[in-house]
Amino acid sequence: MTLKERDKKHLWHPLTQHQLHPESIAIVKAEGCTLYDEDGNTYIDAIASWYTCMYGHCNPYITNKVAEQMQTLDQVVFSSLTHEPAVKLSEALIDILPDNQEKIFFSDNGSTSVEVGIKMALQYHFNRNEKRNVLIAFEDGFHGDTFGAMSVSGLSMYNGPFEDFFIEVKRIPTPDGTNNNDILNQLKTISENNKVAAFVYEPLVQGAAAMKMHDAEGLDIILEFCKSQNIITVADEVMTGFGKTGKHFASLHLNNQSDIICLSKALTAGLLPMAITSCSQEIYNAFLSDDITKGFFHGHTYSANPLACTAALAGIELLQSEDIQQNIKRIIASHQAFGGRIKNHPKVAKIRQTGIIFALDLDVQMERYGNLRDQLFKFFMDNGIFLRPLGNTIYILAPYVITDAELEKVYKTIEAALVTL
Repeated sequence: MTLKERDKKHLWHPLTQHQLHPESIAIVKAEGCTLYDEDGNTYIDAIASWYTCMYGHCNPYITNKVAEQMQTLDQVVFSSLTHEPAVKLSEALIDILPDNQEKIFFSDNGSTSVEVGIKMALQYHFNRNEKRNVLIAFEDGFHGDTFGAMSVSGLSMYNGPFEDFFIEVKRIPTPDGTNNNDILNQLKTISENNKVAAFVYEPLVQGAAAMKMHDAEGLDIILEFCKSQNIITVADEVMTGFGKTGKHFASLHLNNQSDIICLSKALTAGLLPMAITSCSQEIYNAFLSDDITKGFFHGHTYSANPLACTAALAGIELLQSEDIQQNIKRIIASHQAFGGRIKNHPKVAKIRQTGIIFALDLDVQMERYGNLRDQLFKFFMDNGIFLRPLGNTIYILAPYVITDAELEKVYKTIEAALVTL
């Protein structure tokens, strides 16, 4: 019996309607930018397996470091205990995060990192004897699948059955360079009529909203207003973090820095699950008290797992290496050249790029998970390219180690796909 057949007996896959899509492709090996299936087919992983494996799959530098660590310390409770991989990782992260970040809190995944950020913001005000219970978030944002993260997400496809249970959220549009004053007026009205605790946002690029990109200057204006009102700012860098926007973090493109930053995905280079929520000293200080109930009572069994911390440390070392930094510049330039040659294609409505993130919108009506989108996905897989279109948006977010030849194959396959539409 094949892996695909065995899979169908017991497994329930994410973001899948199994009545319509009962089949899965069985991947048996991954190396560099290549996925191998059980039938002998290969695929260029042009989305780095949901933006995680940015240094390539099974990168030997990372796997060797983790293999060495697992001979010494595999797992230990992180409440009241500590260990060197966690301490070293905190030092390495603080060195590359925005200057105002001082403290590191561990959890398990991107959604929980946002959950932690929201709870920190709400309890920050609570500990100061100030009740604030409303959040602000962008339209069409996505922050994860736990309840706090869903509350600030704006894509009803994922949230519909649960919306009656959410935290109260007021939504604002993303800044596009022309609507800054309108957004500022909306913020003033929201702030005057609600007790706003926090603004939760994806800086510069909204991933699940089909790589929707917004204006850094406009975002700076929003952050400046929030700071003037003591509204805690929570940057969800789960997708954008670790070099994807051309800087280590998207927040580094801004003048105003967030109070709290949420990290996961590329944090551990795709090897192990882990998340981090960092914060400023001011946020942390609000939890210091002789009253034990003012502490932050949130914890995960695998918080600061030593193996995951080791993978993250190795990833940061690679991120800062000359080779990876040059690769990032090379990919950015390659995307720019591809954009120049495809932007006037009759089937392309518009293109956009931030760092190594490239997206194009098709001039075709298409449901987010509809039949035409599925046909496009199949075309890419049949041609050896793993891309997951978001409705009529095709995007590329490949590992930093992708070669020029592999990138050109991705580009040419996209161009060939346009002919089929």
